[in-house]
Amino acid sequence: MRLWTLHPKYLDSKGLVAVWREALLAQKVLQGLTKGYKQHPQLYRFKAQTDPLNAIALYLLHIYQESQQRHYQFDHHKIAPIHSNLTILATEGQLQYERQHLLQKLQQRDVNKYHELLSITQPEPLPLFHIVAGAVETWEIQPNK
Repeated sequence: MRLWTLHPKYLDSKGLVAVWREALLAQKVLQGLTKGYKQHPQLYRFKAQTDPLNAIALYLLHIYQESQQRHYQFDHHKIAPIHSNLTILATEGQLQYERQHLLQKLQQRDVNKYHELLSITQPEPLPLFHIVAGAVETWEIQPNK
């Protein structure tokens, strides 16, 4: 499961479809509708919110909005009701970590998106996130990487 901090405009078509599916899965997990993925590290920052379901719904809304920019047909009815606006803190280190990770994927899948992101040293976050100074977030660091 990859729930990007990066703005979805940097994702190629496969990446955008994948993050939509994975965020929908995360929403189901937070709704208690799955047996697996309950302790997935990518869910930590959503679970830490006062209203985790609202937080993932806002995340999905931003992905949906990007899909509309690209004229994709994502079903916005799959997004849980949004009760309030919020921001989630994320670190500059996390944003840069994800930029490098995405660059590796794009180099293989979409050369144009690769060069677009390569030329950007300070990528934008998905609007749900407020970027602060700091290293890679600890939930991202795994011993077998």
